[in-house]
Amino acid sequence: MARLTSGKRYAQAAFKLALDNGELESWQASLRRIADMSTDEKLVALLENPKLPFEAKKALLAERLGKMNPLALNLGCLLVHKRRLSIAGDISLQYDRLLDTHYGVEHVEVITALPLGDEDRERISGQFGKITGSKVAIDAQVDPSIIGGIKAKIGDKLIDGSIRNRMEALRKSLTGIGR
Repeated sequence: MARLTSGKRYAQAAFKLALDNGELESWQASLRRIADMSTDEKLVALLENPKLPFEAKKALLAERLGKMNPLALNLGCLLVHKRRLSIAGDISLQYDRLLDTHYGVEHVEVITALPLGDEDRERISGQFGKITGSKVAIDAQVDPSIIGGIKAKIGDKLIDGSIRNRMEALRKSLTGIGR
């Protein structure tokens, strides 16, 4: 949880800077590049090597990332300096969420027993769009243990329309549990 919190703080700071400077998309692209780079284990090991001087790390980082927002590059250097490059993916994800919120897009986590097709995604997105009154982005996950139906999480609310949940409710009803 500490990684998510830390990633969220960095993302909030980056979002504020980007919003103030009118560079929302530029920052998004830069943060994604840093996150993509942070998945290269050999590069990360080199950048986190305490024997390599910081100036060499900074030059390597700048070369690897190419032309990008200078403040985002500074964030990358800060993460390298603090040996926190591993949270770059979390920062990018949190920034994307903040950007979606800024543009009025609500994220809904949807869990189904089978992968969703495009038609199902659109239908579900439309239904949740009516509920929330905003555009909806579906974050789909597959969990065969729910057997069928759908589980959805919108913010703090959980909607459980899974077959597994219905069967459990029926079992409790038949056995008299909860009376």
